[in-house]
Amino acid sequence: MEHAVIVNGVTKSYGKVEALRGVSFTIPQGELFGIIGPDGAGKTSLFRILTTLLLSDSGTASVCGLDVVRDYKEIRRRVGYMPGRFSLYQDLTVEENLNFFATVFHTTIEENYDLVKDIYQQIEPFRKRRAGALSGGMKQKLALSCALIHKPDVLFLDEPTTGVDPVSRREFWEMLRRLKAQGITIIASTPIIDEARQCDRIAFINEGQIHGIDTPERILEQFSDILCPAGLQHGKAEQKEEYVIEVDGLTKRFGSFTAVDHISFCVHKGEIFGFLGANGAGKTTAMRMLTGLSRPTEGMAHVAGFDVAIHTEEVKKNIGYMSQKFSLYEDLKVWENIRLFAGIYGMAEDDIARKTDELLTRIGLSAERDTLVKSLPLGWKQKLAFSVSIFHEPKIVFLDEPTGGVDPATRRQFWELIYQAADRGITVFVTTHFMDEAEYCDRISIMVDGVIRALDTPDKLKRQFNAATMDDVFQKLAREAVRTAD
Repeated sequence: MEHAVIVNGVTKSYGKVEALRGVSFTIPQGELFGIIGPDGAGKTSLFRILTTLLLSDSGTASVCGLDVVRDYKEIRRRVGYMPGRFSLYQDLTVEENLNFFATVFHTTIEENYDLVKDIYQQIEPFRKRRAGALSGGMKQKLALSCALIHKPDVLFLDEPTTGVDPVSRREFWEMLRRLKAQGITIIASTPIIDEARQCDRIAFINEGQIHGIDTPERILEQFSDILCPAGLQHGKAEQKEEYVIEVDGLTKRFGSFTAVDHISFCVHKGEIFGFLGANGAGKTTAMRMLTGLSRPTEGMAHVAGFDVAIHTEEVKKNIGYMSQKFSLYEDLKVWENIRLFAGIYGMAEDDIARKTDELLTRIGLSAERDTLVKSLPLGWKQKLAFSVSIFHEPKIVFLDEPTGGVDPATRRQFWELIYQAADRGITVFVTTHFMDEAEYCDRISIMVDGVIRALDTPDKLKRQFNAATMDDVFQKLAREAVRTAD
């Protein structure tokens, strides 16, 4: 059997950090091969070496029988690469992006259209729209089309579904199976266990070493403590009469497009409230209005007792906010980020110093106090960003897909932090694309095409829609959607 990828004793260090330590494995042609492991395990470094973007310190690797150092130009012609952060040009249209990538590889859209047809047809109606204006699911489909347009022999996908809703994720993996059937070798890293299960084999990498390669079932069982941690147990919040969020007929239009369409709901003090919906449903637009970042077109919303349209500054003083794109400053140290945001919220110097030490101890980052944030693994950044967002003890914290792209064990740790905040009386308003996280919420609303289609506790929603899991509920509702982007 011919091998598409051969890795033998590859090492890579960044200063004192050993990213890869003697990594060796082979991937036969035509396999759908998964790489799974915690944040900072070495997955991205390995991908960059195999796609000739990074040199290893020692060891050898070949792709399509070609040496990654000596034959790098030919390898680049024969592989497709979709990095963790989309490789699209945000200011180019859908059509311009695809044309650009085709030109780079000395081909045309027409020449290999059959290969991307099933994927590209879903976004072709928006071919004149800039990539930056697409929803997450549409960006993902465009990025995959761009990676395939030169008909690669091997396709490298580094956590390609981060920030994408469950329906779009399922569609994406259906596309991968069709590509595999056409003979393309696919190597994909993922933090999502359901995606790992769809691979022929998976490699578990941790602390720069491969600890096992086998079928998904065997690897997930062997390393279940890291990859499949037990679910969290948390007493549901006592329903208090006091509301901290009251929304009535809230609406947001952009020209003739209604992104949020007369939504109404209330959130109790101390509640963990899940705000769900597919990409393009209107969640982020609604959240921007509730946090005072966008003015409503119509309707009313009170947050922490203040009207979001009139008292935006008072709203901002009483909330914490963690966006999809983290609000940390990458070129500042860990403690400097904490100090900056605490100062913005007007905290006293003595309180800042004392609480900084307490915070770093609580989240296990004391040793990283003087580390630049850009050097932290993704999961650590997220825990820090969340902790900074509630450092001033706000009444409400808004979390916009806070755990996108992190492994199951880190997600579990993140939710332990959420529970601790809720136990201190902070109301948590959270959006997520992970349906196991939806189960952790006290109540859930699900948006479809700008309206709230369902709102209740997880158990009551599952009974209402005759579903075994929240993923089943979400799939049923999200597939009712007509529009494809907000």
